[in-house]
Amino acid sequence: MTFDVGAFMLQSVPFARTLDISFDKVEPGFAICRMPDRADLHNHVGGPHAGALFTLAESASGAAMLSAFGDQLSRATPLAASAAIRYVKLAMGEVVAEARLQASREEVVATLDAGGRPEFDVAVEIRTADGTLVSEMTVAWTLRPNR
Repeated sequence: MTFDVGAFMLQSVPFARTLDISFDKVEPGFAICRMPDRADLHNHVGGPHAGALFTLAESASGAAMLSAFGDQLSRATPLAASAAIRYVKLAMGEVVAEARLQASREEVVATLDAGGRPEFDVAVEIRTADGTLVSEMTVAWTLRPNR
């Protein structure tokens, strides 16, 4: 990757800055992001609001996607096509999201090369600081060819 994906995400997605999301590790097809424990992000039971958890996971998925396909931005626009999240357990405190690309880079780029619009999944797990799984999310991404 020739650019800082975390910095790019924070510049291009202001809401990630609003939530103080940090990009701890970004490698091809993989990202780890964290969100601090802030009272203004809490829900009615004192943990991070479901929308904040969703945004953390979606941001991690975007970083994982960009780390694999950032070199394709000149010819395609990445878009989240759908997302499904499962809230497993009440989250308390700081939370960390780990995202992994579930597709082959070669197959996605080949579809784009053939004039298609590839769609692929990124799986995300959100855990508390002690490693407890609190949410799971799958984001389906597409690369829309620029016309």
